[in-house]
Amino acid sequence: MEKVRIQDDLFHYVNQEWIDQAVIPDDKPSVGGFRDLDEDVEKILIRDLNEMCEKEVWPDEYLENACSLYQAVKDVKRRNREGIRPVLKTLSGIRKLTGVAHFNRNLKEMVLGGLPLPFEIDVDTDMKDTDRHCVMLQGPGTILPDVTYYKNPQQKEQMLALWSAMAGAVLKKTRLDAEEQERVMQDTLRFDEKIAGLVKSREEWSEYAKAYNPMKTRTVASQLKPVRFRKLLTDLFGEAPETVIVADPRFLKGFSTLFNEETFEEYKNWAYMTALLDATTYLSEELREMGGRFSRALMGVLAPSPVEKFAYRLASGVYAEPVGLYYGRKYFGEEAKADIISLVGEILDKYKERIRANAILSEETQAKAVKKLSTMKVCMGYPDRVREEYALMGYPKDLPLYQAVSTLKRIRKEYRFSRLGQKVDRDQWPMPGHMVNAAYDPFRNSITFPAAILQAPFYSIKQSRSQNLGGIGAVIGHEISHAFDNNGALFDEKGNLNNWWTKEDSRNFAKRTKAMVREFEGIELPWGKVNSTLIVSENIADNGGMAVTLDIMKGMKDASYEEYFMNWARVWCEKSKPEYKQILLTVDVHAPNLLRANMQPRNFDEWYETFKVTKKDKMYLAPSKRVVIW
Repeated sequence: MEKVRIQDDLFHYVNQEWIDQAVIPDDKPSVGGFRDLDEDVEKILIRDLNEMCEKEVWPDEYLENACSLYQAVKDVKRRNREGIRPVLKTLSGIRKLTGVAHFNRNLKEMVLGGLPLPFEIDVDTDMKDTDRHCVMLQGPGTILPDVTYYKNPQQKEQMLALWSAMAGAVLKKTRLDAEEQERVMQDTLRFDEKIAGLVKSREEWSEYAKAYNPMKTRTVASQLKPVRFRKLLTDLFGEAPETVIVADPRFLKGFSTLFNEETFEEYKNWAYMTALLDATTYLSEELREMGGRFSRALMGVLAPSPVEKFAYRLASGVYAEPVGLYYGRKYFGEEAKADIISLVGEILDKYKERIRANAILSEETQAKAVKKLSTMKVCMGYPDRVREEYALMGYPKDLPLYQAVSTLKRIRKEYRFSRLGQKVDRDQWPMPGHMVNAAYDPFRNSITFPAAILQAPFYSIKQSRSQNLGGIGAVIGHEISHAFDNNGALFDEKGNLNNWWTKEDSRNFAKRTKAMVREFEGIELPWGKVNSTLIVSENIADNGGMAVTLDIMKGMKDASYEEYFMNWARVWCEKSKPEYKQILLTVDVHAPNLLRANMQPRNFDEWYETFKVTKKDKMYLAPSKRVVIW
């Protein structure tokens, strides 16, 4: 491929040589950027886990439990010998349900056991009082990745055909005869169709503040009939709370058409099929391969993960915080931590300056925004301690893998449910130290940067300051900006859902938000069309991250805008399977990496000045169309 000009395509100018040489492994949908760093962390921790298991020496009881799970997954001979047997008791219990009354008598155990239900119930932070927990209710998931696929007959037919081939192959491994297998399959599809007509799309879920719909428990119970909901709450919590937060009132309103005595057999067979497919991950290698065929086909992945990688991912997921704490303590340097914390402080200070000078905010709202920045908690590297729930999660070595994991999931759910009525732990981290990612938590007004992301190209003490600002600096600014995106702006400095804006300020911000939607609206890529509404919050955050770091660059004597923009593009380097890129357009709230690299620079004067970009160049945007919100 001929070398592109940087003025036409920053992403490919920086990354094309790597893309041409990169090979996507059979067990992955993409390579580059975040995934390559994740692969490096994975190799380090697999090596360490193998050494711990071989020497039978662990840093603490948590890592001993993680190693026990890791070894259980790697014991392929045992899993293959057990085959489908570990899940048969669970499946038999579902088959024995005789009707709604029988369902209600067993409902508490079904909830705690993690069995598929016609609704989902959980305990989480109350958005309007983030010091307390609340009960939340929403609908179940669908077979297809998003409900929008059900509205496209061709896509729906093709994708469900893939799913049916996978489900049919797994059903043949059960003790059901051919007629029963067909009935389970058809009832599952019918029930799934009903669910799809009631639940939210990914675009609707992207406005997460709209999931806060407090309703009186008696009202919820009346709409959730024939489920004995109040009795369920009493059984689970000792008494029924006065209020339940309903994530999707539309689902609740239509629930009676989904679940009733007439549809019970459909539900039962759907629950059987869902439980069976969920279990395949933890059964024999044959079943693990079968059960993953549908998701792999959707992403263009040719093969399941090798056993060792699968074992690591499961162990480091179930025991995420202890594994992350181990990684952070061993591999995250204090020099780097001090340097990053200093950079975060500098970005926060610059953000405050920009807020005070921002024309769309009144002085009243500016003061509240600065207060939100001043009280923002910074979580850097790894937490000081492991959450108390992990002390309850000793690995049950005597059980088959499926049953052991089910036991651990139940322990975690019981612990989470026990928190109702107790104060929220505001020191809890949303991400473990070994995760290559970053986050803003609107309910705690905190930003988190795990140790694993604090490496090149995002950050290195060996990189220039300009490169680090274009990498981790822009990411830090991105996460801070989430406090003021179209979702985060609805929460105050304590993380409570609270309108702290004047009406005029809200209108001005809404205009800027719409301008950001328009900037990405209708963009056609070779693999599909961008949904600019779905990705607007992340685009606002990217825009804010670039704005604040470019502002810092203005005060640097040795600032290199070329290095800044080049590293910005390098961070988003990626090569993906076409199928995976198509799915992401529907389900991911982030813009495709190509657009993340190429769109935001167009909004800033520094881009045009550095590379002499003119109207003749493809990465030119007329001044009237450029958007800078923060």
